[in-house]
Amino acid sequence: MVISKEVVRISEADNVGVVTTPKGLEKGVEVLEGVVTTQFIGMGHKVALKTFEKGDAVIRYGHTISHARDLIPAGAWVNERNTTLPEPPSLNTLQYTPVKQTSVEPLNGYTFMGYRNPDGSVGTKNVLGISTSVQCVAGTTNYIVDKIQKELLSRYPNVDGVVAINHSYGCGVAINAPAAIVPIRTLKNLAQNPNFGGEVMIVGLGCEKLRPESLLSGDRGEAQDSILFLQDERFQGFGGMVEGIMEMAAAHLEKLNARKREPCPVSDLVVGLQCGGSDAFSGITGNPAAGFASDLIIRAGGTVLFSEVTEVRDAIQQLVSRAANKDVAEALKREMKWYDDYLSAGMVDRSSNTSPGNKAGGLSNIVEKALGSVAKSGKSPIMDVVPPGNKVRKKGLNFVATPASDFVCGTLQLAAGMNVHVFITGRGTPYGLREVPVIKVSSNSTLAARWDDLIDLDAGPIAFGEKTIEEVGWELFHLILDVASGSKKVASDKLGLYNDLVLFNPGPLT
Repeated sequence: MVISKEVVRISEADNVGVVTTPKGLEKGVEVLEGVVTTQFIGMGHKVALKTFEKGDAVIRYGHTISHARDLIPAGAWVNERNTTLPEPPSLNTLQYTPVKQTSVEPLNGYTFMGYRNPDGSVGTKNVLGISTSVQCVAGTTNYIVDKIQKELLSRYPNVDGVVAINHSYGCGVAINAPAAIVPIRTLKNLAQNPNFGGEVMIVGLGCEKLRPESLLSGDRGEAQDSILFLQDERFQGFGGMVEGIMEMAAAHLEKLNARKREPCPVSDLVVGLQCGGSDAFSGITGNPAAGFASDLIIRAGGTVLFSEVTEVRDAIQQLVSRAANKDVAEALKREMKWYDDYLSAGMVDRSSNTSPGNKAGGLSNIVEKALGSVAKSGKSPIMDVVPPGNKVRKKGLNFVATPASDFVCGTLQLAAGMNVHVFITGRGTPYGLREVPVIKVSSNSTLAARWDDLIDLDAGPIAFGEKTIEEVGWELFHLILDVASGSKKVASDKLGLYNDLVLFNPGPLT
């Protein structure tokens, strides 16, 4: 990383610099010898460090992120309006040429206090999940969650809370369509998340296409103890339904309340990494620090998930070369191809990903965003690729194929088995999940100061050379262990800020 007073570059090859000063740079400021700003350039935005002729490559992270649309003088603002988007890397010609992995020492001696489950998984929270088989019952489950929180939870002090897993699926859908498997397996695997302790209830209506029994992995007895239909003729009115659900909830809460935290090795962690509301600093500070922490967790035997297909698609060569073997490399390419086709069928492409907020934060296009996004995956080899809705199968670094949408990505990582969530943001978002602790990392100190009660860790000092990526990475690693142990609460849990789970449903409605 090359840091000057006004700008920062990741690579010596970069011919643009990212403005670091919170108030931006006025016209006439010398950023490098002989390079003077020709206009005001805001924080996080790019300044030309050379004169670009039409078609010249704009280089950041040591890679071409765009081409000059016309002449861009040295010292000018480089943005999405005066540059063009390169073609995406071809998947057909992409060869698997593995990089030589340097051996790293195992990281021993680190533990956290978790809830061990009968299936061997470990929870970091102790939550009663009430899943649903159809949207029709969502009003009832929301009513029940509120009633349980007010009337029952105080009797079960070891239970952290109760959550309704509502969704817009189950009826009016082509249940046998090939793509329908994605939401169905997502719902099934959500119920098996370690933080639910195997005590998920399912509330159904009775006439839906998606049968609640298909969402449980246990035997017939488990289904009888965990499934309730509102259309059951034994219920007299809404009051009877509520009484039946409350009785079932009490039995599950009793079992959850018996769970106790115990020392667990870091190898029991499944940490999901995600970024949202990204800015130009995300790939300089927050994402690389998360990547360093990711490598520490993997050295300790743990599992790390990174995702967001469109936000890694343009860095696919870097990922394929880190695949543990050819099968993993082919799986990466296959998921990218599936998503390319999915976007094409909707008559959009990867360029639709970059949001107005991303651009306001200095990210000109999806290529620049992708090169910064992959930094959170660290340097470890990619051990497996997990299709959307599936559970993680291998320890180490896993690519979980998800859309980039914060809510859908988080839902699919939960289904994969995530028990701690790390979320890096530059523009800011109050995003949180009740099901799993969400550690919010800011990419810049301006956001951390303004949102002091929403951000858990500030990675901004990296941009000024005040802290190193390694220092912040270790801070994040220790914070993950404290949060997983329940000894520290994340901001979203303190404030009670929780988003709904959102299924990825590429299947047709009928």
